[in-house]
Amino acid sequence: MNNIQNHYPIAIIGGGITGLSLAAELEKEGKSFILLEAKDRLGGQIKTLKENGFTYEVGPNTGTVSSPEVAELFEYAAPDALLEEACANANDRWIWKGDRFHSIPNGPWSGLTTPLYSLKDKLGLPFEPFRKKGTNPNETVGELAERRLGKTIVDYTIDPFIGGIYAGDPYQLVTRLALPKLYNLEQNYGSFIRGAIKKASEPKSDRDRKATKKIFSAVGGLEELVKAIGKKISRTGEVVLEAQEICITSTENGWQTTFVDMNGDQHTISSTKVVTTVRADILPKLFREEIASKMTRIATLPYAPITEVCVGFNHLPDIPRASFGALVPSKEQRKVLGILFPSSCFKDRTPYPDGALFTIFMGGLRNKGLVLDTPLEEQKQVGLNELYDMMKIPRSITPDMVHIAHYPKAIPQYDLATEERQKDMKAIEKEYPGLHIAGGVIDGIGMANRIIQGMNLAQQLIKEIE
Repeated sequence: MNNIQNHYPIAIIGGGITGLSLAAELEKEGKSFILLEAKDRLGGQIKTLKENGFTYEVGPNTGTVSSPEVAELFEYAAPDALLEEACANANDRWIWKGDRFHSIPNGPWSGLTTPLYSLKDKLGLPFEPFRKKGTNPNETVGELAERRLGKTIVDYTIDPFIGGIYAGDPYQLVTRLALPKLYNLEQNYGSFIRGAIKKASEPKSDRDRKATKKIFSAVGGLEELVKAIGKKISRTGEVVLEAQEICITSTENGWQTTFVDMNGDQHTISSTKVVTTVRADILPKLFREEIASKMTRIATLPYAPITEVCVGFNHLPDIPRASFGALVPSKEQRKVLGILFPSSCFKDRTPYPDGALFTIFMGGLRNKGLVLDTPLEEQKQVGLNELYDMMKIPRSITPDMVHIAHYPKAIPQYDLATEERQKDMKAIEKEYPGLHIAGGVIDGIGMANRIIQGMNLAQQLIKEIE
């Protein structure tokens, strides 16, 4: 067992990407900390598998370099982990309608000719900048987009994208909480189009330009990033895997955390600060009744369930797939949320150049019963049937690799009650100084959101303990 001390300035609970980003920033500044992770590995839901020449993800597949912090985390991890931006194929996104896929329009002409939208909504799009600004702060993504863009654009772009990002329902997610950048475009500029144009023309610093907005993974898969960070943070921090029976107690001088290590030995440490990065339903279980009782509403944050089916072919030369992937609108009533094409966007994901790798996503709020009540073997067959049917793969061709991953609580849903939950979090933090509630329960679900939150919180903690 590692040499665990009695006191650390900061205790981090959870070794997913939030906890790792926080720890990396602390290590860069030479700060001491302890990180407790319940599993036998770091990374949370990030997990890369390598099998018979295939390299595939069974958690998050990609992120977007939407902020400088993402690029800077890779700078920290180099040379052990290297940023890999998706190739040009990732610029093409497909949407299923009827019996085939269609590219999402990327310009005026394709917008006018696409079969995805009604003529009314196509002709109305140029008038978006002149529509009134909304006044309801709790307007959902679907309501906002329908008001500004039109119903068919919601049905065949917004809905499938929300299915792909949140595995959720655009008419249940509050825009201000789930997609704050979209909300702010209307609030600050009065229009999506006008706001996007003005933001694109704003002067950018050298640091801002690190945010390329491109889709990213890591060379060799996202878990390479996790391994690289885990290696480096141990220079100033203590990382404890398989930490069980974690119990956090507020004391006069800060915080006390007890846990049992992988050998069954119990440890008690004190810390000035404690940061939780766990799921909402797990959060109250970390604390004694006094604090846990105040987290009842937080624990009700809903999560969408997801099943991923990863399918690899050594050779699949004649099936078109020069795209990031394909999304399926709920209106089409298929059994999948979408299919990603990792081997079309990143290098060395298949054993042969003409091989193919697909990741099928099922479930979400749209089809919870399929992934919560159906045996995994049956789910796997459903995914394969949808893949073969939608991609027009001949049944005579059999896959060389199939792997299924199941997550009953995969993606937080920032619904109408989310703001009240977040008020509870802030109230608890105010009542118990030194406690910070982080992770996907607040501030966004994307990898970039998690990295930004972790790094910003680290800087805040450094100032507070100095």
